[in-house]
Amino acid sequence: MGTVEDESSLSALLRTVNVGDVLTGTVAEITRSGTTVLLDAFAVDPVGVISELDLSWRSFGRSAADIPEVGGRVSAEVIAVDLRERRVLLSRSATENPQLWAYLKALRRGQRLSGTVAAIESFGVFVDLDHGPDHPIFPGVGFITMPELSWHRFDDPSEVVSVGEHITCEFLVFDTHNGEARLSLCATQPDPFQEFARRAHVGQILHGLVTKVVSFGAFVRVADGIEGLIHLSELTAPTAEASGDEAQVGDEVTVIIIEIDTLRRRLALSRR
Repeated sequence: MGTVEDESSLSALLRTVNVGDVLTGTVAEITRSGTTVLLDAFAVDPVGVISELDLSWRSFGRSAADIPEVGGRVSAEVIAVDLRERRVLLSRSATENPQLWAYLKALRRGQRLSGTVAAIESFGVFVDLDHGPDHPIFPGVGFITMPELSWHRFDDPSEVVSVGEHITCEFLVFDTHNGEARLSLCATQPDPFQEFARRAHVGQILHGLVTKVVSFGAFVRVADGIEGLIHLSELTAPTAEASGDEAQVGDEVTVIIIEIDTLRRRLALSRR
């Protein structure tokens, strides 16, 4: 690293640097894993680190001007101070669009946000927030991942929302890598599983409909929005397991509850 004095200077820097501070420096090295920066506040070793995902929100279509060069000057915001590794984690993205960054940092978990569905992709839904700034790349600052769209099972996100629809979601977290507000649509609605769990019990007999057959068992809808899994070992007698005819989609079956996992929202069923 350096001399004892250098170590002391670095320790002093790490104690005074705070998340949200904007630091300047010179690019020392660029690798696949990230970019190291020789900070102006500590010019002995490159203790500043910008990960590949924090280089630019324009990384999806980056031009040469967006990519720093060794020896080039950069300005970046502190997103973490790693005392154990003795380094400062930085985001160059934060200084590219300070208005957007400031808006996202001000959001609080659980806050309700409204907006218009701007685009539907196979991996999630972009939302153009009513009072949010534009995003430099994406069609909306808000983003809903597939698991946060609905409590009910679906195959395509367009089954849940449509482009142009106005929706209200709950804010989960600021995704600093993509410059997004991660949202949850289902968090604004009652969880049907928890209600089901309050009135159901292990050993209870239910009637349901097989909705999906997989290699390890079959899923059965036992109530509106409630599906449980019959593991292969619980489908039928062991001598018949290899036939593949124990359950077919659309079959009406009688099952018994063998486990209710409220934390993971899982219901285990048996036909035995």
